[in-house]
Amino acid sequence: MMLEQIAAHPHWFWLSLGGLLLAAEMLGASGYLLWSGVAAVVVGAIAWLLPAISWEWQGVLFAILVILIAYLWWYWLRQRPQETGGSAVLNQRNRQLIGTRATLSEPIRNGMGRVNIGDSSWRAQAAQDLPAGTEVEVIAVDGATLVIRALNR
Repeated sequence: MMLEQIAAHPHWFWLSLGGLLLAAEMLGASGYLLWSGVAAVVVGAIAWLLPAISWEWQGVLFAILVILIAYLWWYWLRQRPQETGGSAVLNQRNRQLIGTRATLSEPIRNGMGRVNIGDSSWRAQAAQDLPAGTEVEVIAVDGATLVIRALNR
């Protein structure tokens, strides 16, 4: 009896499946069920608008949509610029300084010196000795030491 109802109204099956997948996604599936749920809702809408589509074609359409939507989402995420200074380094001020440009307040001798950034003085490390006043950029962080490189050389 229930299978007869589902066969008679396939759009309700797909819409229900989509709703269940989206509800399960909200419980914490980390995005794995989102695109399957969206694809099921789309197939449900198509089955409602075009009731002559067979179950086999609905299943094929669902599979294609899941793959297509997941690929488009992956492609969109890959094209987005990566945020810097976001929550990944929220409590790591030294990591937020990567890419910052500054002027050396003390010369770099034997690979070590100091650089002022904002109101803080940081221990700095460079591959070569540099005179005070050299424009530098922070390229990495090693503990509490900023690894720098000269900009005008």
